[in-house]
Amino acid sequence: MASASAVGVRATRNAKAWLGILLVAPTLVLTVVFFLFPLASSIYFSLTSWNGTTVQAPFVGLSNFTAMATDPEVLHALGNNAIWVVIGTAAPLIVGLVLAVILWTGVSAVLLYRLVFFLPFVLPGVAIGIVWGWIYDPVNGWLNRLLGYVGLEEFARGWLGEPGSALYAVLAAAIWATFGFVVVIFLAALQNVDLDQVDAARLDGAGSLQRLWYVIMPQIMPVFLMVTTITLVGGISVFDIVFIMTGGGPGNATSVLGTYAYENAFQLNKIGYGTALALLITVLSVPIVVLLNHVQRRLSDR
Repeated sequence: MASASAVGVRATRNAKAWLGILLVAPTLVLTVVFFLFPLASSIYFSLTSWNGTTVQAPFVGLSNFTAMATDPEVLHALGNNAIWVVIGTAAPLIVGLVLAVILWTGVSAVLLYRLVFFLPFVLPGVAIGIVWGWIYDPVNGWLNRLLGYVGLEEFARGWLGEPGSALYAVLAAAIWATFGFVVVIFLAALQNVDLDQVDAARLDGAGSLQRLWYVIMPQIMPVFLMVTTITLVGGISVFDIVFIMTGGGPGNATSVLGTYAYENAFQLNKIGYGTALALLITVLSVPIVVLLNHVQRRLSDR
């Protein structure tokens, strides 16, 4: 009897193990095909000087990475990425949080506002880039026309054609496309805030900013960190909207790591160097994701 029971237990465990393998297998296959294999290929090509046309890919070791360290264009692109990360993260978070709190406090037609704010986020980056390119058009663009109507025509300019304004013009379009996502996520998180604590703080004389900072923010901090992670990584890996609106120009005024990698890989046929630049984006993104994810988990476990 004992032997038969043991056999039955082992059979049950084996069946559960095989079931687990079958359930995990699709995800594992997708991970290998769409993540591990491309990553391994990227690492390989970053160690070569392949131009994309020859059969053989000459092995050059770490030459591409050492070249990056002395390439002034890489430093310039990194600087633009840094501007994008700081402004492109802070602005959507601040605007999104303020609007979410306003909607949370009882504004009517919340569903309508949520839809209006979220709509730009679901639009393709190509469409956003084209539309904002029309808005910034120096002759027929709505922005310059509006400035003329209100008597500020001296501020009108070729927004995407001047090095001093091009990066910030593209960044403004990206912020417009992102903040609605932040509003929707924060508004969802605010539904779980303990209103008794908010009311108690109000009775104790805490102002609106004090209630937001000391009562509301600690309760939505895990969600805040998650949104911060998404926007930060987006700032490091930004490509589509810059490529559509300016292509990295004028000159290299709006060049970021993504557009510079594309330029080297597909315009200059430096596949190896372009791949090394793409890996640099990954290297910069991963530590941020790991750190913020660790902090988020610690806060969630409290």
